[in-house]
Amino acid sequence: MALPWKIIDRFDTQDEGILELRQRGVGDYLITVGPQVLMNSKAQRSEIALGELGCKGLLNRPHPKVLVGGLGMAITLRAVLDVLPEDAQVVVAELNPKIHEWCLGPLAELTDGAASDPRVTIEIADVAELIRRTPVETFDAVILDLYRGPHPKTDRRNDPIYGSRAIERTRAALKPEGTFAIWGENPDAGFEGRLNSAGFAVRCERHGKGGYRHAVWVAKKGKAKTGPQQKQPRKRVN
Repeated sequence: MALPWKIIDRFDTQDEGILELRQRGVGDYLITVGPQVLMNSKAQRSEIALGELGCKGLLNRPHPKVLVGGLGMAITLRAVLDVLPEDAQVVVAELNPKIHEWCLGPLAELTDGAASDPRVTIEIADVAELIRRTPVETFDAVILDLYRGPHPKTDRRNDPIYGSRAIERTRAALKPEGTFAIWGENPDAGFEGRLNSAGFAVRCERHGKGGYRHAVWVAKKGKAKTGPQQKQPRKRVN
């Protein structure tokens, strides 16, 4: 018989409802808001894949800088840190300071203290606003692990995170050949089309062989464009 869930902490978000951290055994946690399960520590494969794919190829890049949108249980953050070198910088945008508190406290055992890693800076901020004010070509990777991913009803133009304007802002914040990686519940052809239209080379992966498989998009920005090469003057032959 499964152990009953025990409420470790709870917090009234006012906008979304009561946020709760629950536990029923070693390493077995849930984060819920109202009746909805946001995160389950026993279902991590898509979050791990998101972090690994988003930072693939950065191990040998000097001083890579990565933005992670959404802290959650820090599972994605742990996967990001495991791929990156020791001189990397990781900025995590998290709306709720209570989530950060949990990741420094009871949830730290899940990720070997990822949230307190010296490479990590936690910003209590809206990731869309953080991207909006980011200088051009700042990040080697932008990774979004938000509890609401893109879906067919997303406002195609004006959604602050998944709309075409937001995608353009994210693309501008990425360095040449940078990666934009996004978690979602299901594939979304419209979102994928917007990524393509913005100039990303994109693929959607669904990891695992059994059970529900979430979507992970990996979108790659192209190389920096070079100006037109000047033709070399022909040598005059006497």
